[in-house]
Amino acid sequence: MLEKLRDRLQAHVPQRLALKLPRAAVLLPIVDRPEPTLLFTRRANHLKQHGGQVAFPGGKWEHGDDDLLATALREAEEEIALPPERVQLLGRLSDVISLHGLRVTPYVGMIPADLPLVPELGELDAIFEVPLTHFLDDRRTHTDVIRVEGRDYYVPSYRVPHQRMPGSSPARGAADTPQDDDHVIWGLSAMMLVELLAEGFAMPINLFERPPGELCYRPERRLSTP
Repeated sequence: MLEKLRDRLQAHVPQRLALKLPRAAVLLPIVDRPEPTLLFTRRANHLKQHGGQVAFPGGKWEHGDDDLLATALREAEEEIALPPERVQLLGRLSDVISLHGLRVTPYVGMIPADLPLVPELGELDAIFEVPLTHFLDDRRTHTDVIRVEGRDYYVPSYRVPHQRMPGSSPARGAADTPQDDDHVIWGLSAMMLVELLAEGFAMPINLFERPPGELCYRPERRLSTP
């Protein structure tokens, strides 16, 4: 599975946006297990922006970063103690624009299983993995219809039970998450995930065709640009 994924991502030509916006990058870490998983983080509840939301490791480009891949790797090391040398780059995905006016470049990398990853408590309260089959089997709970600048995006939403990542250290000082406090994967992270599934695994999924199942209409949004 992962060999085919690498080949497909290397052949993929991602969209590069030319908009003059602040840059950011994220890493989509695929964990090399007998049943491969995708690693996510959950932002700490005390944060003013996106508190409690699920995301991939990443953040804004800084002047010391050689390029956006360096940004993604640096942020992953700062957020979850992932050593950059343990990441095997598989490819990159298309740029996406966040609602806060960031041009975000996603990279896909493979990492070994059971690294001693630890969430940085100033930013995160959880690290967790989801089997890729959860997404390849399209186990979405519903589809969010998100209208941005007059265009509808059909974005899958997934709900997975809270479970600490195998091999990771629990967040020091953090209380256990209640059983009913599931992780919800939606929004910008789910949009990136759709491209990974379509281009990396040839899954018939996209953001612009209405899928079967329940739809949840979100308020129309406008991008925050300078």
